[in-house]
Amino acid sequence: MNQVLLITGGSRGIGAAVALQAARKGYAVAVNYASNSLAADEVVRQIRAGGGSAMTVQADVGDEAQVLAMFAKVDAKLGRLDAFVNNAGVVDMQARVDEMSVARLERMMRINVIGSIVCAREAVRRMSTRHGGAGGVIVNLSSAAARLGSPGQYVDYAASKGAIESFTIGLAKEVADEGIRVNGVRPGLIDTEIHASGGMPDRAAQLAHTVPMKRTGSADEVAAAIVWLLSPEASYVTGTFLDVTGGR
Repeated sequence: MNQVLLITGGSRGIGAAVALQAARKGYAVAVNYASNSLAADEVVRQIRAGGGSAMTVQADVGDEAQVLAMFAKVDAKLGRLDAFVNNAGVVDMQARVDEMSVARLERMMRINVIGSIVCAREAVRRMSTRHGGAGGVIVNLSSAAARLGSPGQYVDYAASKGAIESFTIGLAKEVADEGIRVNGVRPGLIDTEIHASGGMPDRAAQLAHTVPMKRTGSADEVAAAIVWLLSPEASYVTGTFLDVTGGR
């Protein structure tokens, strides 16, 4: 029987790459999306065309009721959850901190921090041996921004990812003896559509010269790290982070 994997923000970019790679490894994949159903449908189509098992599931991770409904739907259609990737997240238009509104900050933290914690909570309730589960794996998406701070652009985003790192460390220790491994991945300058949503579609290419490897990374390169952390090959790895940053 296939292991069941749920990926939030799975319709594009890193999430879609994880879905495709994990499906090739034999996972039954639930592809979450907030609004772009066509993109999510295409990921599922590609997985099924390759002989894999997949479904789409709509939910805004910033809304608890939608998160609960998402997990319930995965339970009903695919069965017990084995692996969860906390990938959904947002950036905003580049701005200094002294230009940021409370509305912007609340949206950022609701989706990137609270949403991720609530999703992980639901995963733990299904995986933990304390709750009658058989264990599992959680991978949280951080960012090199958590280390670098993103001054003049996305300090609020960087702060949200710093919170995810503290959460990852704490949760990993909390559930380590309940059969659950929890790790994080820090992507660097990755060529995905998230930059366009922040008003800088060419941001990755423009900053490539700041990377020691002198190039941007791909979604597939980040996905490979995530899929490794999900795998039995990483069975003694928890509470740690993989930098996929080209040395940045």
